[in-house]
Amino acid sequence: MIGKRRGQNPASMSLPELIAAAGRLVALFVGLYVFVCVFAHYYGQRTIFRHVPPNYSLGPDYLELPAPDGVTLAARYWPNPEAKFTVLYFHGNGEELGGVSSYIAGYVRAGFAVFAYDYRGYGHSGGVPSESASYADAKLALDWLRDNGTPPERVIAYGYSLGSGSAVELARTAPLAGLILESAFVSAYRVMTRRPLLLGDKFQNERKMPEVWCPVLLLHGTADTVIPPWHSEALFAVANEPKRLLIVPGAGHGGVEATLGDRFAATLQEFAATLR
Repeated sequence: MIGKRRGQNPASMSLPELIAAAGRLVALFVGLYVFVCVFAHYYGQRTIFRHVPPNYSLGPDYLELPAPDGVTLAARYWPNPEAKFTVLYFHGNGEELGGVSSYIAGYVRAGFAVFAYDYRGYGHSGGVPSESASYADAKLALDWLRDNGTPPERVIAYGYSLGSGSAVELARTAPLAGLILESAFVSAYRVMTRRPLLLGDKFQNERKMPEVWCPVLLLHGTADTVIPPWHSEALFAVANEPKRLLIVPGAGHGGVEATLGDRFAATLQEFAATLR
């Protein structure tokens, strides 16, 4: 009985047959890689932007920022007449203004004015979030501060986690006083892959950091299991002077302020004291 053919022995194949077989194998791997990249693009969009419903009501403490494309962003300004610098705060994923308001007051007590807003689709902000929209809206917020008496040279961009992407891009393109990154990543995809394996990566902070010329402060906890501290270490390695890296023992993702306690405000004040 003739058995079922399971494939030719490569040793018995001619050179054209070997080339054709290798081509099919390469095509298979390329197709698989493209599929993974496309999947990462659409899956990553949902993972990177986990927007949440508002935990606050729009009232006199809040304002609305109209974007050029017609989308309106919810924002809040915490004035401080004694402040030399204003912190433009970019919050993390799964957060919104109602939640961040509880700890922004600590920044005001530390001597800063603060401006923050909800990303598109977060809180009371309209629209759909995206990387390009994040960059455009960061500039929109900076323009609001400038139009209301705070020039970019008196603004410190503060990016926490997801917010690090907007903060780095803004510091790369505008003459800011300083840049503070807390629990930042080298890029969005590399939070999962560590190595730069996939096309279409988003918020490529490590690539952009050498183009940031204002002073930089990086904060990261050793117990951060969401974005491990090697991300901030890598960003610090490519950042220009003056720069400072503070790795906080025992702090988890978002736990730097609580772990440092009073030292947190002192750290921000020390950084601000080095700025022009």
